Amino acid sequence: MVPLAWYVTLGAVLFVIGAAGILLRRNVLVVLMCLELMLNAVVINFVAFGHHLDDLRGQVFAIFIITIAAAEVAIALALLVALMRHRKQTLPRVDEINLMRG
Repeated sequence: MVPLAWYVTLGAVLFVIGAAGILLRRNVLVVLMCLELMLNAVVINFVAFGHHLDDLRGQVFAIFIITIAAAEVAIALALLVALMRHRKQTLPRVDEINLMRG
């Protein structure tokens, strides 16, 4: 059996990689992928702790997080496609998106 510390370490490494990708990259798709990586790191930790404590709440929270992450990506990609159609250009950088400012 794999110890709990290995799962927590894997989750922490994935979370740090995702956070570094969000902070360092400016491409919108890469930022979305890094955000998904961070959410999956949290899911790994929830499932690992739920299994370790013999509690199903970790798995239930994981299902909710996966559902919310899928909805978040669908909305973000829809906004990105609408932005690309409006500007008639390729993928913008994160700091160039200021279309919705009031």
